Amino acid sequence: MDLERIEKAVREILLAVGEDPDREGMRETPSRVARMYEELFAGLNLNPARHLETAFTERYDEMVVLRDIPFTSMCEHHLMPFQGRVHVAYLPDGQVAGISKLARVVDDFAHRPQVQERLTSQVADLLFDKLEAKGVAVVMTATHACMTCRGIKKAGSVMVTSAVRGLCRSDARTRSEVMMLLHGSCG
Repeated sequence: MDLERIEKAVREILLAVGEDPDREGMRETPSRVARMYEELFAGLNLNPARHLETAFTERYDEMVVLRDIPFTSMCEHHLMPFQGRVHVAYLPDGQVAGISKLARVVDDFAHRPQVQERLTSQVADLLFDKLEAKGVAVVMTATHACMTCRGIKKAGSVMVTSAVRGLCRSDARTRSEVMMLLHGSCG
């Protein structure tokens, strides 16, 4: 990542909006913003599939669910954050992943300019392909700063997206079970 170039660009933005980038409170802002972008966009240089290279052979053929994985991403349209929770489920076919690996996959995809729809699909597609799962479902809920603090300014609005693959999509009973588990109705 070219931090020096980001700093110069931020300095130009500050000048363009009428701010003095040399005043005391702003002198380090270009550097801080560059380091922030380096962190927020670190996923551009990462391959999320690396987290699923090690899976465990397991004779388990019931649903595996990890709910409430927090995430933050940046809307590629306005470069403003959106954040929320991801719920992931998969139906193994002889391979299970360590649960922290599911959250790491989400983080790697989230740490790049994104739209929620693509992020949801990327997580589902990777899990389905790399785990060779019988089925996968991903549900994501998020609030978008570009929706809540600019433009239409609808604080409290929540966007929900889902991506369903394999048996979780094609078999009505499996789809019903996975959605019940993802939405918290376990008992």
